[in-house]
Amino acid sequence: VTLSPVRDATGKIIGVSSIARDLTARREAEEELRRTEDQLRHAQKMEAVGRLAGGVAHDFNNLLSVILSYSEFAIEELKPGDPLRDDMIQIAQAGKQAASLTRQLLAFSRQQVLQPRVVELHQIILPMERMLRRVLGEDIALTVLEARRSGQVLVDPGQIEQVVMNLAVNARDAMPEGGSLTIETSDIHIAAEVDARTVVPPGDYVMISIADTGSGMDPATCLRIFEPFFTTKEIGKGTGLGLSTVLGIVQQSGGYVEVSSELGSGTTFKVYLPRTEQVPEVTTSRTDIPVVRGTETILLVEDEEQVRIVACSILRRNGYTVLETSNAGEAFLVSKDYQHTIDLLLTDVVMPRMSGRKLADELAPQRPVMKVLYASGYTDAIIQHGVLAAGTSFVQKPFTPDLLLRKVREVLSS
Repeated sequence: VTLSPVRDATGKIIGVSSIARDLTARREAEEELRRTEDQLRHAQKMEAVGRLAGGVAHDFNNLLSVILSYSEFAIEELKPGDPLRDDMIQIAQAGKQAASLTRQLLAFSRQQVLQPRVVELHQIILPMERMLRRVLGEDIALTVLEARRSGQVLVDPGQIEQVVMNLAVNARDAMPEGGSLTIETSDIHIAAEVDARTVVPPGDYVMISIADTGSGMDPATCLRIFEPFFTTKEIGKGTGLGLSTVLGIVQQSGGYVEVSSELGSGTTFKVYLPRTEQVPEVTTSRTDIPVVRGTETILLVEDEEQVRIVACSILRRNGYTVLETSNAGEAFLVSKDYQHTIDLLLTDVVMPRMSGRKLADELAPQRPVMKVLYASGYTDAIIQHGVLAAGTSFVQKPFTPDLLLRKVREVLSS
């Protein structure tokens, strides 16, 4: 409301004029603009951290491959009871924990390798119930509700298990004096005209709802929970990567996450995964492939010297003949001059001047029956170089001797 005096010719105030304007629409528009700007700044910050995480993961995974492999070599050589053997076991365990941290960073930045297949969500969640009860403890009542019929989704089952486990652990920590946790799966249809307030686009989804009766969160905390390294726990009690990992996995799977919470009234997370009409694939497990010695010839291409040396050692210790090269140019010349069969090309993806995928294409006319196994610790770069096509064989860094040998044997035996 604007009030103005009305004066006569002598300047005397003889009245007041008032103008009233309804500013509701303008204020709502300004508030919406502020929310949009906040979301943009948050997205830009997350993108920057994601790029950093992916870049760090590439170098870190190379180092971890070396640490994990040599520690396993030492453990095999040392006799039980030797103090040095216990020390090496501790080094190996620390390396595996570091590898887990790197996987969380890659999940957050949506740069990990997923192995999706068509499943019903309850087929993932129901087998977890016994393990979840052990994790939650006796003072938290767990209820798992299954929809009579739920649609199918295209996801990596192992990663969805990680999502459920992370949310369950967070719920447990929010209920130090006990409470209840309810996990429910259901089909849901999001209609634009009905659900305009949701962040989930219109469509058909299968939803996982995870609701606890814990301490809840205030609005300011809710705005930050998905930021990496943000935690409300005490120092040393959490990395602050649990929820950012959840968001990364769900987004990489094409889904969405919503959270509702109030202080003292608990928290509910809802994970929306797009339904698919694809037919479930018949999958066969390859975990039973024995780690056996081989006699085949492998052309190894790795520009990181330490990783190249340890990979050669792993393969040669198990009977393989290894042609060791540090770049695509060397590999091409070795392949050209080598007079015998080369059974497998094991190549890093990201290398100077020529990528592993390009090298494989160049060598194909020379070696039409040679099989190819790619290795990398940086998934975004793999996608850019066109490796994750159907039928592509891939080993994720950091690798251990057991993992590398199993993957090599799997590719050679296929």
